[in-house]
Amino acid sequence: MIFHQFFEQESSTYTYLLACEDTQQAILIDPVASEIGHYAKLLAAKNLTLAYSLDTHVHADHVTAANQLREKFGCKTVLHRNSGVACGDIFITDKSAIRIGDILVEARYTPGHTNACTSYVVEGMVFTGDALLIDGCGRTDFQEGNAATLYDSIHQQIFSLPDETIVYPGHDYKGRLSSTVGQERLHNARLGNGRSKQEFIDIMQNLNLPYPKKIDIALPANKACGK
Repeated sequence: MIFHQFFEQESSTYTYLLACEDTQQAILIDPVASEIGHYAKLLAAKNLTLAYSLDTHVHADHVTAANQLREKFGCKTVLHRNSGVACGDIFITDKSAIRIGDILVEARYTPGHTNACTSYVVEGMVFTGDALLIDGCGRTDFQEGNAATLYDSIHQQIFSLPDETIVYPGHDYKGRLSSTVGQERLHNARLGNGRSKQEFIDIMQNLNLPYPKKIDIALPANKACGK
């Protein structure tokens, strides 16, 4: 497998490229519109064909590159069916699967940050978007957020994976690249070490975070696949 992790500095967003070495088909997970030149450069350097652009949810802090990638490379855009994004090509549900060559991508529905959040499981890795972060999780105070739902999603869909599963989040604000399911189950500040659902809800209700700077631009743009 070909793997590459991109980082977009303004919103601290991670984008992931995965590709099959045999077929040279590739996917991008959570691509950012401003970074399309970096993706195109790597695709060309590796002689890869972009087959799918996957968004883990409708983002509020950056504009997706989904539409630009579709226009430039002819790839299919993929989102959960609850996203409310009519311009998508493929609308997935829990346990939907996408294949590129010998790589199988399994969708796991992980709502709570938004009602369309999806994590993607691939060969001992899980790409969690904004559901589970390293030592944290996505906020639940806007955009259909629900702390109880997020708690259940993470415990049932992510913490149920083997301990050694590598966690690749949608963001990190401290330069960390990855974690593991076992590490987060034990030590995550909001969810780890057996925290109860009510403890988690109380934590989430008292975060008092400012809204993302680009929310008024990003949300309407992302409802239109980044147009």
